[in-house]
Amino acid sequence: MLYHMHELNRTMMSPLIQWAEASSKLFTNPISPLAHTPFSQRIAAGYELMFRLGKAYEKPEFGIDSTRVNDADVAVLEEVAIEKPFCRLLHFRKDLSSKQAAALKQPCVLLVAPLSGHHSTLLRDTVRGLLPEHDVYITDWTDARMVPESAGAFHLHDYVYYIQDFIRALGPELHVISVCQPTVPVLAAISLMATAKDPKLPKTMTMMGGPIDPRKSPTQVNDLATEKPFSWFENTLIYSVPPSYPGFGRKVYPGFLQHAGFVAMNPRRHAQSHWDFYMHLREGDNESAEEHRKFYDEYNAVLDMPAEYYLDTIKTVFQDFALATGTWEVEGKLVRPQDIKSVALFTIEGELDDISGSGQTEAAQELCSSIPKSKKQHYIAPKCGHYGIFAGRRWREMVAPRIASFIRENA
Repeated sequence: MLYHMHELNRTMMSPLIQWAEASSKLFTNPISPLAHTPFSQRIAAGYELMFRLGKAYEKPEFGIDSTRVNDADVAVLEEVAIEKPFCRLLHFRKDLSSKQAAALKQPCVLLVAPLSGHHSTLLRDTVRGLLPEHDVYITDWTDARMVPESAGAFHLHDYVYYIQDFIRALGPELHVISVCQPTVPVLAAISLMATAKDPKLPKTMTMMGGPIDPRKSPTQVNDLATEKPFSWFENTLIYSVPPSYPGFGRKVYPGFLQHAGFVAMNPRRHAQSHWDFYMHLREGDNESAEEHRKFYDEYNAVLDMPAEYYLDTIKTVFQDFALATGTWEVEGKLVRPQDIKSVALFTIEGELDDISGSGQTEAAQELCSSIPKSKKQHYIAPKCGHYGIFAGRRWREMVAPRIASFIRENA
């Protein structure tokens, strides 16, 4: 019922939001007489703030059309390599001839994006940082409200199988990078492949800021999962998709609830950010205002998660700690990270990460006990929060070069 009320509210507010957008343009467009009236800039700023607070945010584009390779600009083409009901595997293919591509011999990288509320475009900067030296693929998870019920359910073990399918499709000369939430299913996928002696095992796995063992340095996110009983998540956060979407009737954890949770973690910071945006508009600081728009275009664009996948994750990862305690079974098959021997491991944490606390990702080092020490690395990125390890200046200057070096050493 809550989801239906949310959609009804959006529909009712739509005329007001459109009016606010039009009014903002009337007070800023130089050919409009209203743009030359006193206080026009302040009025326009108020209208734009109203518009951005109330508008619906659609999935952003990656917008990556070129990269720099060997001091030359190379065009990049975004292609769908594999399409499944709940995920597309995207390939950022460099526009080179077969001969040029063969001469480059760039390592193939599978970047596994989180299925945790935001779209995979959140890793846009990660892709940009990897592209100059790597052939990059990324998992682009589908908004569950857009998947018809006829496609069936999607559990945590389905996520594991999707990753295994992508790894096998891209071949044994592959390097897997997982960011945040997918570190857990990625480690499970590779562990199961190692147990089965799968010849398509990747060369390396890099795990960044993920809850391998959420018992270590628990954060606000971890506390919520342990303080509430499993029944609370089932009864409070799960709703049916309303009839206006292809996934009508599917049980989901709605993106708008996830977004509310994001904001509730630090409401003062977001309130201050919106006030600063208003002041930037008033003062004509268009550069700062545009940075705000870009950030919130991404931050406010959220997707629905399949209910069964979300609930599986809460139970398996954050309440039972099944991976860390060695009790996780994927449809009867025990997940044994200790069976991994040939895949090099790199774990990365942010010094100031308030989502995946210190030691949670590093726990993979101990779990993967059969990997030789010479094929293991751990790095704590100084002054980096959760997002700083995969986006922004510190990602580009400190983290990305270390990943590239690790991949080269173990290619």
